[in-house]
Amino acid sequence: MGSVKEDLGISVKRQEDFSEWYHQVVLRSGLAEYSPVKGCMVIKPWGYAIWEKIQNYLNKKFKELGVKNAYFPLFIPKSILSKEEEHVEGFVPEVAWVTRGGERELEEPLAIRPTSETIMYDVFSKWVRSYRDLPLLINQWANVVRWETKATRLFLRTREFLWQEGHTVHATKEEADEMVFKMLDIYYALVKDLLAIEVVKGYKTESEKFAGALYTTTIEGLMQDMKSLQMGTSHNLGQNFAKAYDIKFLDKDGKEKYAWQTSWGVSTRLIGALVMVHGDDKGLVLPPRIAPLHVVVVPIWFKNTREKVIEYVDIIKQKLDSIAFYGEGIDYEIDERDDLTPGFKFNEWELKGVPLRIEAGLKDAEKNQVVIYRRDTDEKKSYALEEITDIIPTLLEDIQRNLYERSKKFLEDHIIEIKSYDEFKEVIEKRKGIAYAYWCGNEKCEESIKEETKATSRCIPLDFYGKDFSNEKCIYCNSKAKYKVLFARAY
Repeated sequence: MGSVKEDLGISVKRQEDFSEWYHQVVLRSGLAEYSPVKGCMVIKPWGYAIWEKIQNYLNKKFKELGVKNAYFPLFIPKSILSKEEEHVEGFVPEVAWVTRGGERELEEPLAIRPTSETIMYDVFSKWVRSYRDLPLLINQWANVVRWETKATRLFLRTREFLWQEGHTVHATKEEADEMVFKMLDIYYALVKDLLAIEVVKGYKTESEKFAGALYTTTIEGLMQDMKSLQMGTSHNLGQNFAKAYDIKFLDKDGKEKYAWQTSWGVSTRLIGALVMVHGDDKGLVLPPRIAPLHVVVVPIWFKNTREKVIEYVDIIKQKLDSIAFYGEGIDYEIDERDDLTPGFKFNEWELKGVPLRIEAGLKDAEKNQVVIYRRDTDEKKSYALEEITDIIPTLLEDIQRNLYERSKKFLEDHIIEIKSYDEFKEVIEKRKGIAYAYWCGNEKCEESIKEETKATSRCIPLDFYGKDFSNEKCIYCNSKAKYKVLFARAY
């Protein structure tokens, strides 16, 4: 391990080695680091502050819908996990098991939750008795464990990660459908309004849907290396789990019926998406609404000017205390470290992705001005001190809007309409973007495409779901098309 200064800064460009670039940005910006436990990570304060903003945003939305937070056990008895066959079959390869407690063998192995449907629904069966108990709307913030055998990558694929998982119980399919799409819209708003990322909303194909679900909806983003990332899912579970876990209710007509259920979630992989969508060769570029700090102030002094500069910075601080952004005050820091040069500080805060930097030296104090640097455009401009209470919120909103528009244009520019399988392979293999192609709906074609190109079906966009494409031909087998699907290599 080198010194702090040696390790600060990104030594590889995105176009040269995207994987190594990502690795360096996550580590050197202070988002996370590797854990002594193989395949797990330590989320550092800079990264966890981003996760807290996601939590705060979603908790507000959940409350508006009447969703209540709760917590369920980490351990799931094997007998409970095994009740829904399709679900357990989908997760067994990734389940970690506890078979001993202290010196004693357990009477029944305990799974460390890969997801919580089974343990929650066993309890739901006791909570739901009558139509008056519905809808039941529960969310939990938790960690889950999936014993990945593939190569792990910080935030994107680790054996333990953080997420929220919502689980709801309804009287009818229509109510469950409505809940599925309410949550999909909330996730879309989250990534658009907070993370400044454009995504596609769609349905997963049968082979890609959540194990045990009636159907799965998703939001899919495109990273700068042309790989897709599933950023949130919302599932209609039908009555499969209700029948397996005996979740029944006495309806208004006096008849006992099985409930309809949904589940939905996002995870800390959203932080990985922030890096891969907005990051540049200097490091992170954080949208202001998700940034742990909105502004960093770097005083520039020499030994004989330090006192006067600090006095001026105190005036700047008073201005910053009065500024509101996105319904709250702004988060800022004064970097008064004496042992580092201004240039080093500039590089460090740029690496960490802070949206705005204020530079203030003796000349600025004499002119009653400040220099403001924008991380998204690398632009510097001088402003009169009295302007900053108005200009900083304006700049922050402009950065947020600019980053979203960039993301939207990037996605739109790289969704490529495909007319032939040769063209399909070229788009995927040369990483030109997402292939938008017709498909017959046959899982054998889908599997063959995956084997030959490593591309998977990402989603059937909502706008095209249910439309008649029988006049078109499947990209792989040339039979009548049933769907128009986005295909890409994915994380």
